[in-house]
Parts: sequence; C-alpha cells; structure tokens
Amino acid sequence: MFDQLTERFESFFKKIRGHGKLSEDNIRDSMREVRRILLEADVNFKVVKDFIGRVQEKALGQEVIKSITPGQQVIKIIHDELIVLLGEGQSRLDLSGLPPIPLMIVGLQGSGKTTFCAKLALHLRRKGKFPLLAAADVYRPAAIDQLKQLGKQLDIPVWAPGQANPVQICKDALVEARKTGRDVVLMDTAGRLHIDQEMMDELVKIREAVKPPEILYVADGMGGQDAVKAALEFAAKLDFNGVVLTKMDGDSKGGAALSIRAVTGKPIRFIGNGEKPDALEEFHPDRMASRILGMGDIVTLVEKAQETVDQESAEKLAEKIARQEFTLEDFLDQFKQIKKMGSLDQILGMVPGLGKQLKGMELDEKELKHTEAIILSMTLEERRKPHLINGSRRKRIAIGSGTSVQQVNQLLKQYEQLRGMMKSMGKMKGRRGKMPKIPFPM
Repeated sequence: MFDQLTERFESFFKKIRGHGKLSEDNIRDSMREVRRILLEADVNFKVVKDFIGRVQEKALGQEVIKSITPGQQVIKIIHDELIVLLGEGQSRLDLSGLPPIPLMIVGLQGSGKTTFCAKLALHLRRKGKFPLLAAADVYRPAAIDQLKQLGKQLDIPVWAPGQANPVQICKDALVEARKTGRDVVLMDTAGRLHIDQEMMDELVKIREAVKPPEILYVADGMGGQDAVKAALEFAAKLDFNGVVLTKMDGDSKGGAALSIRAVTGKPIRFIGNGEKPDALEEFHPDRMASRILGMGDIVTLVEKAQETVDQESAEKLAEKIARQEFTLEDFLDQFKQIKKMGSLDQILGMVPGLGKQLKGMELDEKELKHTEAIILSMTLEERRKPHLINGSRRKRIAIGSGTSVQQVNQLLKQYEQLRGMMKSMGKMKGRRGKMPKIPFPM
C-alpha cells in the first residue's frame, strides 16, 4: 500500500535529517523535492500545490530554522499536514436511524463494489449487526451470481429477485429485512465503465425511494486521475457521504486515491487491501499518514491481533513460555494465528522501521505454506520433542511435506532460535515474578 510513495519519503527524510541546520534556501529546495515526490505518485496537481504551500509556510517559521533538530521539525510538519489532507479524525458510518438502515454502494463498473458490499457486511456483522445484501445491479453479467456466492460464503442472506427494476429491488429488500429481523441493508447498485445520465438517473431514483443515511462511493485505488474526475461527478449528482478505496494492495502509485478526499471534501471511510472477505480496514487519517511516511502503524497491528488471537490460548502460551515448554505445536499454532491477521508483508509493513529493511526481500507466501506443511508432516511426538528428529526422520518429513531436507533443517533451526528467545523471556519472569502479556502472536 503506497509502497512507491513511502520509499521516496523515507529517502527524503534520511537526507533532510542529515542537515545540522536548515536555511530558507534549503527548505525551499526540500519543498521542491516533496512536490516532485507527490506529483510522481499521481497526486492531483492542485492538491499538491495547496499541500506544499501549507508545509512551506510552517517550515519557514523561525522556530523551525532555529530548532536544534530542524529536519525532525520539517518531518513533523509534513506528517501533520498529511493528516489534514487525509481528513483529520476518523469518519464513521451513520447507523443511528430506525432499522433496517439502507446503505447505498455506488461507483464505476470494475471498482470493486460487489466485493466491498460483502466485506462491509462481514465487518458490520462483527460489530453486532445483522446485514442483508441486496443485488440491485441487474446489468453487469454475473453481478447477481457473484453477490449470491459471496453471501453464501459468509453465511449472509442476499435479496436477489433477478432481472427486476433496481428501484423496486431496493424497496423490497427493506421489506424483506423487516420481516427477517435484519437491521442493515447493503444495496449493490449498478455501475458503468463511464458515467452516463441513465445510470445517474437510476441511482437518484433509488436514493429518493429508500432515503439512505449513507451513500458510499467506491473508488478503484489503481484508477489514476480518472478516479478523481469520476468521484467529482458522483459527488455533484449524488452527494455521497464517504469514500471507499479498493485494490490498495496493488502496484498503484496511490496518489490519485489520496486526492479524492481533498477534491471532493468527502471523508475516506474504508480501505480494501486484498481479495479476502476480511481484507477491509476502517480508515484512520493519522495512522495512514504514519504508514505512508514509513513510520508504521502499531495501533492497527495490535487491533488486528486482538480480533484474531484467542486470549485463552495466548495466556496458555505465556505460561508455557514461563515454564520453557515452547514446542513445535505451539510454533504451528502461532503461525496459524498470524495467517489470520492477513498477508505477511502487510503485517510487517505496520511495524515501524521494517519497511526499509524488507526492501528487496521476497515475502513468499508459498514458503510460509511449506513451513506449515513440514510441521503437519511430523508425528505428535516429534512436534512435542523435536530433539527426536534425526536424519532419517528429517528425510521422511521432507518427503511427506513435499519439501527438501534442507528446508526441514532450516525450520528446525528457526524453531531453536525462537525457543532460545522464549527461554530468555522465561528468565525475565523469574527475575520479575510475573510473565509479560503477549499482545499478539510471536
């Protein structure tokens, strides 16, 4: 997510930190470099101009130039202004009305509306809601079937009468929700490859018929400046409430997506960063600013861990560590917990300072699957007593897991290193009398 932007900012920050003092001239030079970074990332030109103007005005203040650490002061100003650009404070869905609450999901075809509907339904269910999905896109081939499949996968009901009038589908979905005790209805509306009057007229009719408190505009994070133009037109004709950025796990520069909030004045509500149903994040401007600037996002990482980690299992693990009984079974269990949190590169990208260290490394998910396969190919006794695994056993495990003896050896070496770290943690308990809590998988 925003990898190119982050990489360039990290390089710029390293350079500016090297200046013992900053003058008006080299601050202006620095602002030219920041301007270039943002423009190359496809941030809207007017947005860049306003952003640079605000940063430069603050950076030229005497408290910065005379500061003991002027480079750090400039970095802080850029960070603060990026938060302003992204929206200052989290913007939440308005679900305070009398249920069932209708939510309209709009956007161009191919932006990921249907997938987002399912992701949002799952997100709301985890928040204690009972969502219903409504298939109101009767034009795109397989749109209805796609929503049905996603609903079945997540065990969330779908109202899909077929090729009916989209306005009537949405109205009937609300009736169905009342009958079945569903409190939120997510309406997957039709899109086009380009904006046309017919599509907009239909969306306006749906809005007038169901009066949704929330209309979410789904923008393709890889769409470039065309996505910004489309967002402006949707805002003018529908006055949507919030923006959803999808496909942010791709190779896009990401700058155009960041421009949408500035040019429309509408807050970003969610970010989609993968194909899995749970690959959806609530948008926090301060956290995103830190991630873009290579400062990590520990808060989101801990929240992800809290959502996926079983507290009872974590406490049992802590006790095992205290007794220095960390086995390969525990190693496998922690591995599975980490997999639930998302892709490894996204998780590590939230850890401050790791982005640069990971540059050039290939975080191959296949290798992680090999790790799981190797441990699962061991007997229960071997997992609990790894010292029993001799040469012949290693060969058998390699054949059973479809890997090599070298890969088995490497895994056992990693386990021993981790076990050594666990012993150190156990000794800490002996000195302090209490085992520190483990907030997320090791």
